[in-house]
Amino acid sequence: MLEMVVDSYMIAYELSVENPVQLVMTGKFVAPSPEWIHLNRFLLDFELIVMTHGTLYIAGDKDHFVLNKGDYLLQAPLTNQYGYKSSDCSFYWLHFTTKNEMIPRNIEEDDSPPRVEGKVVIPQQGTLTSPEKIIVIMKQLQDSIRCYNEKTLNDYMSTVILCELYNQLFPAKKDFDKTSKQMQLYNDIVDHIKWFRYENLKVSDVADYFGYNEKYLSHLFTTLSGVSLKQFILQQKMEAAKFILSDTNQNINEVSMRLGYQDSHHFMKSFKKFVGLTPTEYRNAYSKRLLYYE
Repeated sequence: MLEMVVDSYMIAYELSVENPVQLVMTGKFVAPSPEWIHLNRFLLDFELIVMTHGTLYIAGDKDHFVLNKGDYLLQAPLTNQYGYKSSDCSFYWLHFTTKNEMIPRNIEEDDSPPRVEGKVVIPQQGTLTSPEKIIVIMKQLQDSIRCYNEKTLNDYMSTVILCELYNQLFPAKKDFDKTSKQMQLYNDIVDHIKWFRYENLKVSDVADYFGYNEKYLSHLFTTLSGVSLKQFILQQKMEAAKFILSDTNQNINEVSMRLGYQDSHHFMKSFKKFVGLTPTEYRNAYSKRLLYYE
């Protein structure tokens, strides 16, 4: 069931995921020139846009949106969608339908909706905490279409994308019995590592940045998250690696250099240990990206 939820600052959509949505089509778009402007059309289904590069200037009816890398936009059927300014950008897109009607609701501003089993709530516009995860799943969906084109599989994979989006926006609250100061520090560390995931970041660098003893900071992070600080840094770097491998044609040496590794051998060894596949095997597993110019 998909319900439109209207709060004091934006529209959101409540979606029942007990049954999958129905995939219409999906792909990756790359603007053919800096002068490209999104076409004017009347949406007949839902469209999810996830930005990977540049800025997209797009409108829906009277609402104008500016989307940058890591942002997303979800627009509903019967929306008059059009570009209002030149957009040098690239993004992944997903069109889907649902069999149930939309029902308006009101929710409080900045309020995290209560988690209900079998439902997700997605605001119309926002910024993802880990856009790479969404992109990898969308790439897997496109590969599935190329390889199998099996409706049930594609519908469920489309639903997984929406579930991942929801969980990034409204993560389940962890039962941490710690002071607010410690939790603030923990959250700041997580944000810092995600921001610098493409660099050769070390535990000592994080400790120096926040002005804490390396041993104390590592112990605090492990206690709160259940994962060591060193492991979390590697995890974020591997997430970035998976995104680059699935979204670009850069060779392994270029990828390793972009991630701050001094040599590709070290990168390949770390990737194989963490993911279970070599970088080439991972890329080949989801090699059939659907690329569109419109």
